Amino acid sequence: MQRKLTITLDEAVYEGIHRMMGKRGISKFIEDLVRPHIANSSLDEGYKAMAADSLREAEATEWCNALAGKILDESR
Repeated sequence: MQRKLTITLDEAVYEGIHRMMGKRGISKFIEDLVRPHIANSSLDEGYKAMAADSLREAEATEWCNALAGKILDESR
């Protein structure tokens, strides 16, 4: 799905992009520049790998449950 975005650029920057990319290429140019900064697929892959490690997940669940138990005990 595409979304429309209105941005403000210095006139010289806009003219430079327009000369290089043409009016129809500006969106793709900006998207190609921005995407690597917001779409960190290596982080996603790392989380998937961690979730697939059943031993690590079991240890993490045990640790979380123990911590939650300590918090409940302290609040009483």
